[in-house]
Formats: sequence, C-alpha cells, structure tokens
Amino acid sequence: MSEDGLITIASNHSVKETLDRLADDLKSRSITVFARVDHAAGAASVGMPLRPTEVLIFGNPKAGTPLMQANQTVGLDLPLKVLGWQDAAGRVWLTYMDLHSVAARHQLGSAAHASVEMLATVLANLARTAAA
Repeated sequence: MSEDGLITIASNHSVKETLDRLADDLKSRSITVFARVDHAAGAASVGMPLRPTEVLIFGNPKAGTPLMQANQTVGLDLPLKVLGWQDAAGRVWLTYMDLHSVAARHQLGSAAHASVEMLATVLANLARTAAA
C-alpha cells in the first residue's frame, strides 16, 4: 500500500498519447470508458494556464460490484480513475488510487480481498502498458 494512497508511474509518452493508449487497451478488454476530462482545456476556457492534465474514468460492473457488495461507500471511489499529468520539467506521469488503500478506507474486509487483488493487478498492468 502506498503511504498517501496514490500510485504514480512515469510515462514515455505525452499525456494525450498515454491516455489514448490506456483507453484503447480498456476498450479492447471490454472495459467501459465512461468519461475523459481534460482539465487543461477547462482551465484554458477560463483563461487560466495548466500543464496537460487529463483524467480517464472507467470500470466494469463485474469487477466493481463485489467491492460494492462488501461496502457500498466504495462507490465514492468507483468507477476507477487514472490521472495523466505533465510536471514543470515536462515529464509525464500516471497517477491512480492504490486499491489496497481504497479497500482499507472502506473497510472492505476479507470477503473482497480476491477482487481487490485482481483489480489492483489489472490496474497496475494497464498503467504500465499505457506508459511504456
């Protein structure tokens, strides 16, 4: 479990390309992409600067429902989200919630352990592939 509940990995691509790669991989696995939020575009629309920053929101009821059956408050952290962002030095990063931290926050318990482990592994693999 990460100390702050977040996992951040470096990407070899721009924010847009990284999230495009992630979205394509999700779709190929029949995982629904619910939304893509371009925070930099939002900032620009009100005349404020912001380095490239986008969030991809996605999920699959088959994977998420067991967590919600354990404790419905986990719905605050579902569907899953991945943030792509560029730092001041021009490096691109992907950040997402550590699912073990989510499970602890919502006290999902041992009944949801297998689902949490599976989702944590899938999310880590998806992020690594998109960033590689």
